[in-house]
Amino acid sequence: MPQSAARTPRSSLPSVEQEELRGISRTVAEIEWLLLILVLVYVIFGRSLPDIEPALSTALFFFAAFVMSFRYTNFYRRETRWKIAVETLVMIGFITWVLWFTGGVASPLVNAYLLVVITAALTLGKTRTLVQVALIGVCYLFLDWQVGGKDFARLAYWGGFAAQLAPVVLVAYITTMFSADIRYGLNRAKLLAETDELTGLYNMRGFVAIANRLFAQAQRYGRAASLLMLDSDSLKQVNDRHGHEAGNRLLQHIVKAVQGQLRATDVAARYGGDEFVVMLPDTPARGAMEVAERIRHAIDTSPFTIDAARTPCTVSIGVASHPQDARTIEALLACADHAMYEAKAAGRNKVAQFRAA
Repeated sequence: MPQSAARTPRSSLPSVEQEELRGISRTVAEIEWLLLILVLVYVIFGRSLPDIEPALSTALFFFAAFVMSFRYTNFYRRETRWKIAVETLVMIGFITWVLWFTGGVASPLVNAYLLVVITAALTLGKTRTLVQVALIGVCYLFLDWQVGGKDFARLAYWGGFAAQLAPVVLVAYITTMFSADIRYGLNRAKLLAETDELTGLYNMRGFVAIANRLFAQAQRYGRAASLLMLDSDSLKQVNDRHGHEAGNRLLQHIVKAVQGQLRATDVAARYGGDEFVVMLPDTPARGAMEVAERIRHAIDTSPFTIDAARTPCTVSIGVASHPQDARTIEALLACADHAMYEAKAAGRNKVAQFRAA
């Protein structure tokens, strides 16, 4: 099989955004129920007129039915931001209907629009939140038109309209900015927790999380997957002769050479000390051996200098593949590690494929 064909990814990786969206989705559900409770409290205790209670009760029934069916019947198995956008649009429609029967923009429930704005700002980003705010502005105008007696041609009316809409705009802006800052901080903390500071690669915590997902996908769809285990042949000598700073430079040199031979879908990590691990999704044993040989050759032929003198830099690489060598990620790591030590025993600066005893 040609190497290029063997290593073509067949589908996108599982979305790491799904975990975040599931948490957001639960929050949106709580906001929807809070909105229902607010309107229900108004119907029960707000001294609403008897002739409008059927309209409000109908709105409550249909909105509750929408929430139950849309969220709890697994009609949509994957959470998406578009799903949340649809829910916010339905919330706007529900609030506008309620306000139509409770006094328009003079209704005590008009601030319920802020729940929609907060939901959009926390989940949908700046552009979609701006669209939601614009739609709420249109609803304000519609409700004012329904009341009647408004002179839309007067500048004073538009000044009052801007003052009414200003809290919505400010809440949208502030919440969006806070959401962006919080998301940046969380992503930064996650990156630091899962990244090796010296090399910029994943540490084992980050690697295991990603590799488990990729391996589960390979098992589910019957696809090949391979692991490379790399070990520097010369780090100890460099550390002993030139110090740990030179040793750190050697590791960074190796990482740069490795990354130059990988696809965007391949995952490299620092296994510990001078060992590295690379996962190659959708790659059978033959393709993995070719990648390993390219990495070995790239490191062997890339000049590494200390004090203007070229210093030998090589690695030994072990290769193991799913499903023929192992059927769990832990066993595959052990097989690749065993093959790497066979490469070292064979004279170093070599690639060895795992062979079962």
